[in-house]
Order: sequence, then C-alpha cells, then structure tokens
Amino acid sequence: MNTTLGLLPDEAAARFLTTGVLENSEALPFVAIDQMSAPAPWEAELVRQLFDEAMKRFTPAERTSADAWLAPVLHATLRLTRREASDSRIWNYLAVRLAPDYVYWRHLSRGNPPRVSRTRFSGPFHSQAFARLWWAAELFRDGSDYGPVVVACGNQDVLNTVLRLEVILHRPTAQAIIRLLADDVVRTGRQVNTLAQAVNTAGTTLSYEAYAPDNPRDVDAYRDWVEELGAVLVPYDSLPTGPSDGRARQTSVDALTALFKQLLADIPSAREMPEWS
Repeated sequence: MNTTLGLLPDEAAARFLTTGVLENSEALPFVAIDQMSAPAPWEAELVRQLFDEAMKRFTPAERTSADAWLAPVLHATLRLTRREASDSRIWNYLAVRLAPDYVYWRHLSRGNPPRVSRTRFSGPFHSQAFARLWWAAELFRDGSDYGPVVVACGNQDVLNTVLRLEVILHRPTAQAIIRLLADDVVRTGRQVNTLAQAVNTAGTTLSYEAYAPDNPRDVDAYRDWVEELGAVLVPYDSLPTGPSDGRARQTSVDALTALFKQLLADIPSAREMPEWS
C-alpha cells in the first residue's frame, strides 16, 4: 500500500468502475490506478486502520451502525479544509484504491447479482461512501462536539435526505433538526423525510440566517486543529474532539427547534403518522 493518499480524477475512476468491479467479481487494477493518481500529502495508514477497525467492530448485519462510529473518527483523522474536502479526487482514491473492500462490505446490495452503486465509489458528496460520512461530521458537529454527528449518522434517512439539503449549511438549522431527533420528537424515517421536506420548503420563503443568526466560525481555530494532527491520537472508544471553532448560537437553535416543531404540527399527514408522538 502507498504510504500517502492520492487524488484520482472522476474520469479515471469511471474508467475503472466496470460492471465486474461493481459486482465484486473483477479485481481493481491497483497499478493502473496508482499511475492515474496524483500524490496527496495525507498519510494513508491511519485512514486505512479506521476501515479495518469498523469492519472488526461491526458484523455485516450491523453495517449501517458503523456510520455513526466511523463518521467522527474519519473527520478527526482525515483533517481537511472544506476546500480540500470538496475535491472529489480524494474520495475517489479512498474508495477505488485505499479501501474498496470497505465499500463492498458497507454498500453491497442483496440483489442478484449483488452490486454496489457506482456513486458509492465515485459520486456526489451525499452519496459517495466516505465523503458523505466526512461531510456529515463537518455539517452536524457543534464546534468540537461530535455528539450530534452520532445522532445524525444513526438515522439513515438523515444521511440520505437531510444531508442533501443546502439549508443545513446554516449551523443552527442543522442543530435544530438533530435536536428534534435527539429528543425523540421525530424518530422514524418517514418522520425525518417529512421534517426535511418541511424545513426545505419553509427555507424558500424564510431566511433562516436572518431569523436565527449564527455566531461566526473561528477559522484560525479550525486551521490550528487541521495542523495539529501529528501530535494527537484519535481515540476509537470515545468520541474524538473536533475543532474548537465555536458552537452554533444556542438561542437560534432554540428558535428554529420551536419553528420546526410548529411546521410539523401544521402538516396534516405528519399528525396522522401512527408513530407520531
């Protein structure tokens, strides 16, 4: 294995994702992949160890549960700026070269033949196997606290639906949604999807940034956190510590939590859900 990660362009990744590879019946050509990849500065071994640890901690039947464990430790281990994390090449490399076995383990369908969706190897951030976990950790953490990330990644509908919403770039909005899950106001996938639709629809007419302003993020603290990785041991048995770049403004989270509860109460179909409390 290479000692550092690489950057694999989308076009190159697409070339390697044949039908046989997606069905796990054909080996990926690692030598050719290395030739198509540009070098990247991040150490490969620490990241690779995370995927081995996840497959050791969780059985295949528990594979969805691995998301809530892996997202915070991946974010705390692979310390990227948002600009770096927006580069799909690093995620292509992780999935196609560094850990395709994890992608098969986590995302192989039960179809005939079993198959992994192409977007799990190379796709948008909310679908790609590793990008979606890193971005979930980045967008749902509350400053250094990864607790909300565990709640978010413990519900597959949050990853599949809420993570796609542009409104969660507003931190109080993201935290208000997670608070409704943490407080069991919403529990089922159906309720999560209804909430996501209501929040997104309301956001087309209401500026959440104006209604519930946020504190500015401390970009220097984030940069310091990125640069200190070499001196930090990321724990596996407890939540790591995220960047101390400031929490979402709590009065705004409170205001949006109340607003979102009211939005749900105003939706007749939500009130009729049998699981609704």
